Amino acid sequence: MEKYLVKLMFQININNGANASQFDEQIRVIESKSEATAFVKARAIGKKEEAYFTNNKNETVRWQFIDVTDVFALEDFRDGDQVFSNTKKIKDTNYFIKYIRQKSMEIQAKSLTFA
Repeated sequence: MEKYLVKLMFQININNGANASQFDEQIRVIESKSEATAFVKARAIGKKEEAYFTNNKNETVRWQFIDVTDVFALEDFRDGDQVFSNTKKIKDTNYFIKYIRQKSMEIQAKSLTFA
Protein backbone atom coordinates (compact mmCIF):
# COMPACT_ATOMS: atom_id res chain seq x y z
CA MET A 1 0.00 0.00 0.00
CA GLU A 2 1.17 3.49 -0.88
CA LYS A 3 0.19 6.75 0.81
CA TYR A 4 -1.36 9.63 -1.10
CA LEU A 5 -2.44 13.16 -0.22
CA VAL A 6 -5.82 14.01 -1.69
CA LYS A 7 -7.75 17.28 -1.72
CA LEU A 8 -11.51 17.10 -1.27
CA MET A 9 -13.75 20.11 -1.94
CA PHE A 10 -17.05 20.69 -0.16
CA GLN A 11 -19.66 23.41 -0.56
CA ILE A 12 -21.39 24.65 2.58
CA ASN A 13 -24.78 26.12 1.73
CA ILE A 14 -26.96 27.77 4.39
CA ASN A 15 -30.72 28.25 3.91
CA ASN A 16 -30.70 27.25 0.22
CA GLY A 17 -28.34 30.01 -0.82
CA ALA A 18 -29.81 32.80 1.32
CA ASN A 19 -26.27 33.31 2.62
CA ALA A 20 -23.09 33.32 0.55
CA SER A 21 -21.79 29.83 -0.12
CA GLN A 22 -18.64 28.73 1.62
CA PHE A 23 -16.18 26.17 0.33
CA ASP A 24 -14.11 23.84 2.47
CA GLU A 25 -10.88 22.33 1.16
CA GLN A 26 -9.73 19.24 3.01
CA ILE A 27 -6.37 17.51 2.65
CA ARG A 28 -6.53 13.83 3.57
CA VAL A 29 -4.04 10.96 3.68
CA ILE A 30 -5.23 7.89 1.77
CA GLU A 31 -3.59 4.46 1.73
CA SER A 32 -4.12 2.72 -1.57
CA LYS A 33 -2.46 0.50 -4.18
CA SER A 34 -2.57 3.17 -6.90
CA GLU A 35 -3.42 6.77 -7.65
CA ALA A 36 -6.63 5.67 -9.35
CA THR A 37 -7.85 3.69 -6.36
CA ALA A 38 -6.81 6.54 -4.02
CA PHE A 39 -9.03 8.84 -6.09
CA VAL A 40 -11.98 6.45 -5.88
CA LYS A 41 -11.48 5.98 -2.13
CA ALA A 42 -11.29 9.76 -1.59
CA ARG A 43 -14.50 10.25 -3.56
CA ALA A 44 -16.26 7.65 -1.42
CA ILE A 45 -15.12 9.43 1.75
CA GLY A 46 -16.38 12.76 0.41
CA LYS A 47 -19.79 11.37 -0.50
CA LYS A 48 -20.07 9.64 2.88
CA GLU A 49 -19.48 12.93 4.70
CA GLU A 50 -22.23 14.88 2.95
CA ALA A 51 -24.82 16.07 5.45
CA TYR A 52 -27.89 18.17 6.14
CA PHE A 53 -28.36 19.61 9.61
CA THR A 54 -29.77 22.57 11.49
CA ASN A 55 -27.20 24.90 13.02
CA ASN A 56 -27.48 26.81 16.32
CA LYS A 57 -29.26 29.68 14.49
CA ASN A 58 -31.98 27.26 13.32
CA GLU A 59 -30.71 27.52 9.72
CA THR A 60 -30.61 24.54 7.38
CA VAL A 61 -27.02 23.72 6.44
CA ARG A 62 -26.12 21.54 3.47
CA TRP A 63 -22.59 20.14 3.47
CA GLN A 64 -22.17 18.92 -0.13
CA PHE A 65 -19.18 17.09 -1.55
CA ILE A 66 -18.13 18.54 -4.90
CA ASP A 67 -15.22 16.33 -5.94
CA VAL A 68 -11.57 15.34 -5.51
CA THR A 69 -9.32 18.00 -7.03
CA ASP A 70 -5.81 16.62 -6.44
CA VAL A 71 -4.04 13.34 -5.73
CA PHE A 72 -0.33 13.30 -4.85
CA ALA A 73 1.85 10.29 -4.05
CA LEU A 74 3.65 11.01 -0.78
CA GLU A 75 6.83 9.42 -2.10
CA ASP A 76 7.06 12.26 -4.63
CA PHE A 77 7.62 14.83 -1.89
CA ARG A 78 10.93 15.97 -0.46
CA ASP A 79 11.63 17.67 2.84
CA GLY A 80 10.31 21.23 2.71
CA ASP A 81 8.14 20.81 -0.42
CA GLN A 82 4.93 22.84 -0.43
CA VAL A 83 1.86 20.67 -0.25
CA PHE A 84 -0.93 23.24 -0.04
CA SER A 85 -1.47 26.97 -0.21
CA ASN A 86 -4.62 29.00 0.35
CA THR A 87 -4.88 32.79 0.22
CA LYS A 88 -7.44 34.46 2.48
CA LYS A 89 -8.88 37.97 2.60
CA ILE A 90 -9.25 39.00 6.23
CA LYS A 91 -10.82 42.24 7.44
CA ASP A 92 -9.45 42.15 11.00
CA THR A 93 -5.75 41.58 10.34
CA ASN A 94 -4.61 41.98 13.95
CA TYR A 95 -7.16 39.45 15.23
CA PHE A 96 -6.18 36.94 12.55
CA ILE A 97 -2.46 37.26 13.35
CA LYS A 98 -3.21 36.79 17.07
CA TYR A 99 -5.27 33.70 16.19
CA ILE A 100 -2.41 32.21 14.12
CA ARG A 101 0.12 32.87 16.88
CA GLN A 102 -2.21 31.29 19.45
CA LYS A 103 -2.54 28.16 17.30
CA SER A 104 1.26 28.01 17.06
CA MET A 105 1.60 28.35 20.85
CA GLU A 106 -0.83 25.46 21.34
CA ILE A 107 1.36 23.24 19.15
CA GLN A 108 4.49 24.32 21.01
CA ALA A 109 2.87 23.72 24.39
CA LYS A 110 2.31 20.06 23.46
CA SER A 111 6.07 19.55 23.33
CA LEU A 112 8.68 21.44 25.30
CA THR A 113 11.32 20.37 22.75
CA PHE A 114 10.50 23.33 20.47
CA ALA A 115 13.19 26.03 20.44
